[in-house]
Amino acid sequence: SGSLYPDASESPADSTAHDHSIRFSPKTILLPPRFFYLTQLMNYQLLPTTDSKSDLASSSSSSMDLVTNGSVDFRGRVANKRKTGGWKATPFIIANEAAERLSAFTVSASLVLYLTNEMKESLPDAATHVSDWVGATYLLMLLGAFLADAYLGRYLTVILSSAVYLVGMVLLTVSASVDSLRPKTCNEPSNCPKATPGQSALLYSALALVALGTGGVKPNVPSFGADQHDENDEKELGYKYTFFNFFFLSIKVGALLGLTVMVYIEQEKGYAWGFGLPTVIMFASVLILAAGFPKYRFLDKAAVVEDPELSNVKNRWELCTVTQVEELKTFLRVFPVWASTIALSLSLAQQSTFFLAQSKILDRHLGPNFIIPPGSMQVFAVVNAFVTVPIYEKLILPIIQRKTQHHRGFTSLQRMGIGLFISIFALAVAAAVEHMRRTHPNPSSLSVFWLVPQFFILGGAESFTYVGQLEFFYDEATDGMKSVCGALFLSEIGIGSWVNSALVNIVERATGTGKNGWLRDDLNVSKLDYYYSILAGISAINLFVYIWVARRYKGRRQG
Repeated sequence: SGSLYPDASESPADSTAHDHSIRFSPKTILLPPRFFYLTQLMNYQLLPTTDSKSDLASSSSSSMDLVTNGSVDFRGRVANKRKTGGWKATPFIIANEAAERLSAFTVSASLVLYLTNEMKESLPDAATHVSDWVGATYLLMLLGAFLADAYLGRYLTVILSSAVYLVGMVLLTVSASVDSLRPKTCNEPSNCPKATPGQSALLYSALALVALGTGGVKPNVPSFGADQHDENDEKELGYKYTFFNFFFLSIKVGALLGLTVMVYIEQEKGYAWGFGLPTVIMFASVLILAAGFPKYRFLDKAAVVEDPELSNVKNRWELCTVTQVEELKTFLRVFPVWASTIALSLSLAQQSTFFLAQSKILDRHLGPNFIIPPGSMQVFAVVNAFVTVPIYEKLILPIIQRKTQHHRGFTSLQRMGIGLFISIFALAVAAAVEHMRRTHPNPSSLSVFWLVPQFFILGGAESFTYVGQLEFFYDEATDGMKSVCGALFLSEIGIGSWVNSALVNIVERATGTGKNGWLRDDLNVSKLDYYYSILAGISAINLFVYIWVARRYKGRRQG
């Protein structure tokens, strides 16, 4: 009738501080360390035969409160659902994402204009540099995800990467605040002095640090949020998919505020304010994430105990564990799906480059006294998420669930396909509007609201595809690859930006920069509608490739 622990007053978690033995006076029984994880998981005790049935019921209830997916709380104990994780933890993560995305969207919406207006770069060069920066940012997410899954854990990776992010934002603010760190202003744009090597070095060093920090933050936050829900609990499994939708909306809340309030402040007060306020908000996002620390569940590769039999192997390259084999199989299985959705990222790259340049040269007056900032036009892509996600969840989803008998209505692959289909129309509309603008006798008199359809439709494509990708890559990943698979789909945004840069260079070389050039500094003499038509054609071809891949895909749970 004794306790199973060294001291009857100790909990299972406390017993791990001892020498992994069970002491029954007068003998000691030695057991392997994994036994203690099992006892924690089962909350097992040897109960006296005189215990009442209510005690047994209480013990069973306590056991049911523990997670069964290996998550631990911040003290290293098996996580208790009543005290940690779930919706007790995810509000901190969602709020953190909204604040971080506010900072990110403010910078990205302003960067092309900052490079052309303040750093005196040409429009094609600025568009290329922004695309390259976005590309590097998203590809660095693979590094951040690998560090989280293999070494640091998701939470620590996010905190450390946020510090790097903050340093970059501070340097960017300094660049925008100190006049000597930018080229001198001039009245003749064609004769303006270019940025010196030192001025460019400071600016791009700041952007490099922001990219590196984002690479550690962005892929790990959604996976960390999903970890807060026990997949073995049917109720919490449903909450996980709801979390993905709220997480996507939090991104759009940050984008909405960044593209309206912050961009307006930047237009009225200057780039020092425009970059300085996001820096302060980024710092606040770190505090928000840290505030939820006692409520989190942690399921990290860095915390997984490896098989002790492998500790004596001198050369780890001589063997391959079952887990490593499964991780490789996962990567090979999802790679074709990932590759066949890159075209959407190529379309999305237009929002922060040529869509923005179009906004700048149209009539942006809203009433007699208010001028819409060019960067704020992206808000119409954001608004789509606030329209489509609630309508889908409340109206469309119940109908689709009854017809498909699938708990999510559309499968994640179907949602991605719908998004790719919508993106074709977004680029076709963009081409038609630009052709109308370019051939208009007085293009500058046209309202900027002519661009609303292309922003709005492309926002709908992103809403369907992004949430589908979140669900797909998280569900298909093994526990040791949650962040890496999340980074994999985010990295395609970076690759799409690089493909956009390459395509711009190809078009420039093929058509020239003279009278017949498609992409020139002055959009009124360019043929941007031709470029959009090419993108629409690429998207259409990509959709057929994706359908072919998706129809042949066999998921992890299908064996």
